[in-house]
Amino acid sequence: MTIQTSASRVILAALTGLCSSLISLPAFAQAFPSKPITLICPWPVGGSSDLVLRSFAEAAGKQLGQPVVIENKPGASGTLGAVAMVAARPDGYTLTQTPITVFRIPHLQKVAFDPIKDINYIIGLTGYTFGVVVRGDAPWKTFKELIDHAKANPGKVSYGTPGAGTSLHITMEEIAANVGVKFLHVPFKGVAESIQALLGGHIEVTADSTGWAPQVDAGRARLLVTWGAERTKRWPAVPTLKELGYGIVSDSPFGIGGPKGMDPAVVRALHDAFRRAMDDPNYVKTLERYDQPVKYMTGEEYTAYARKQFEQDREMMTKLGLKANN
Repeated sequence: MTIQTSASRVILAALTGLCSSLISLPAFAQAFPSKPITLICPWPVGGSSDLVLRSFAEAAGKQLGQPVVIENKPGASGTLGAVAMVAARPDGYTLTQTPITVFRIPHLQKVAFDPIKDINYIIGLTGYTFGVVVRGDAPWKTFKELIDHAKANPGKVSYGTPGAGTSLHITMEEIAANVGVKFLHVPFKGVAESIQALLGGHIEVTADSTGWAPQVDAGRARLLVTWGAERTKRWPAVPTLKELGYGIVSDSPFGIGGPKGMDPAVVRALHDAFRRAMDDPNYVKTLERYDQPVKYMTGEEYTAYARKQFEQDREMMTKLGLKANN
């Protein structure tokens, strides 16, 4: 056998092996996506989260070349998306919004997912403008007046939120602990239900994201305070919790997550398409409409944020004396 023949056989064997590897490549190495992607919104239809995610999904679909379809799974304080998503195939076709409650609820009750081990954090998108509203004909013109009334009537002032363990619930309880008042918490599935209860006189207060904006702008509800680091552009006359001396800033950054075990190439493709979608003019306008700030995070940054938030929420639950399961 000549040296040339031996070399030829080595090359042939290498090419054969390469072809075999290419043939056996898993589906994710083929064109992705090849079908519509489901993005779970763990909140009801019509709320600010739903409308922002629908705008984002439309923009993302343009970048991916396949529709991104919103599937609403409201309830359980925004954690049903994570429950459904972690049970799905890790092929990139089932994703969910990951609200801050996915880091908090596991400290309050048993859940079917581990926010650190079971979720692949793809990209951070935005946060919320939160605020406290009362009916337009309510006697309280300022947040201090509401607090003073609550002090004089312990346990009688009811407030609605999107659910137990949400940032709205936890922050209201933190306020109550700081000033020595006791509220009556009434959980709802979303801001639409909470606002209806407020306008119907079933609760006195709603603490939620800007789904209440149309009612405030129409005068049917009164915005007493917002929870961001600065006053909002849309309601510049309304003070923040921070400037009122509470030392609290709450905006609950959120993003998109997928199941563990996703191929890095798919995660990268999704992240890159989602990052481009964040610049879509219609999506940008939607964020402005609901006063939601851009809070972009890479997958690595979002994962680090998730770990930090998970531990911070553990400490907060202990501080507030809320029941923990671990």
